[in-house]
Amino acid sequence: MAKMNRREALKTMGLASLATGLTITGCKPGQTGVEQKQHDFYKQISEEDIKQWENQFFTDHEYETVRVLGNLIIPADDRSGNAEDAGVPAFIDFMMFDHPWNQTPMRGGLSWLDVYCQREYGNTFIKCSESQQKELLDQIAYPESVSPEMQAGATFFSMFRDYTASGFWSSKIGIEDLDYRGNVPHHWTGCPQEACDHIGVSYED
Repeated sequence: MAKMNRREALKTMGLASLATGLTITGCKPGQTGVEQKQHDFYKQISEEDIKQWENQFFTDHEYETVRVLGNLIIPADDRSGNAEDAGVPAFIDFMMFDHPWNQTPMRGGLSWLDVYCQREYGNTFIKCSESQQKELLDQIAYPESVSPEMQAGATFFSMFRDYTASGFWSSKIGIEDLDYRGNVPHHWTGCPQEACDHIGVSYED
């Protein structure tokens, strides 16, 4: 996972999702109103609600896997908190009911992580060391170079990463991370003189 600046790459993905709607792998054409759900989620619940969220779709083990995986994708840095701090695990749990077509791929992908880790490391994904977890993610994080036997994991990880990016950068923490200021008053003082000179115009007295 150290081959690129993950936060900057995911920020770009998050911005794209917010600009064009929730572009999650596996979304069905013709779904209307779904894009608004990610924004509705953060409007409907408070930060305290997120902290006390009780998973409704995931089992406890799956939810813990979502939490760990999300934090590996977007860890805390000196700018903002991690995916968990932004409420991403609760967001993904919530979104599974609005994206039922992704319930099986999501659950199957989380299971795939455990099966692989049991075979390679003798433990479930969440019980592996961080170095082991990252070693696995390095093998499925880059779809264009993934080996055939890891393709199922790569497909799942791409979907999960999209959910994580969308959830993080539509949250309060994510918006602050983007330094988004919305519509703010600006005092217009006219076209700069240099620009006026360039196009050959001048202000009339």
